[in-house]
Amino acid sequence: QVQLVESGGGLVQAGGSLRLSCAASGRTFSSYAVGWFRQRPGEERDFVSFISSSGITHYADSMKGRLTISRDNAKNTVYLQMNSLKPEDTAVYYCASARVGSTVKRVYDFWGQGTQVTVSS
Repeated sequence: QVQLVESGGGLVQAGGSLRLSCAASGRTFSSYAVGWFRQRPGEERDFVSFISSSGITHYADSMKGRLTISRDNAKNTVYLQMNSLKPEDTAVYYCASARVGSTVKRVYDFWGQGTQVTVSS
């Protein structure tokens, strides 16, 4: 069993930045990929970014250039730095773990409870 806990969400003005954290327990963290997804009200949960166990990263085109994903295996934590935030980035952001990094939700077998990000105009 794996527990994932997101933190770092909040209210920010357009153009601002936030750093989300995903703290993991219950698994050999360094051996697994971690992905971030987001869900806007009334919409599907969409891919944002992932980082593989070896540090390979991938970003959604809609946010490329504004995100940096990183991991600290000593702290069992993955970070998502989000810059130049826009009102359309408002969503609940979820982290999830998988054996391999993927843009596909069903590949991920454990999920956190989500953290709300709200960007005001």
